[in-house]
Amino acid sequence: MNLGAFTPILAMLVLATAFAALSIVVSAFLAPHRPTRAKYSAYESGIEPGRLPKGERFPVKFYLTAMLFVVFDVEVIFLYPWAVVFRQLEIFGLVEMGIFVGLVGIAYVYDWKRGGLEWD
Repeated sequence: MNLGAFTPILAMLVLATAFAALSIVVSAFLAPHRPTRAKYSAYESGIEPGRLPKGERFPVKFYLTAMLFVVFDVEVIFLYPWAVVFRQLEIFGLVEMGIFVGLVGIAYVYDWKRGGLEWD
């Protein structure tokens, strides 16, 4: 295996990491520091945070929708390289991708039955 082909990728990784670290350090020194009570208070959509009354459950529909997004995002990530080498994989690749899409379909049906797609 020719490791020299990976040198540009390694260089880009080192440069990106150095740039990120340098940006954090520089912003820590150059950023204005004017703390106020309003800046340290918790804020989320203009609603004051508070605990739910005892016995009331937090709705999980947001998390079900987020799970669905992640599942389909991962599916797309796996479908693209599979489509690129589809002809080389032949029937084995088709069966494996059929199993994968079937499992993703099961996750979709699960989320659908649990009410993750309804916004009432």
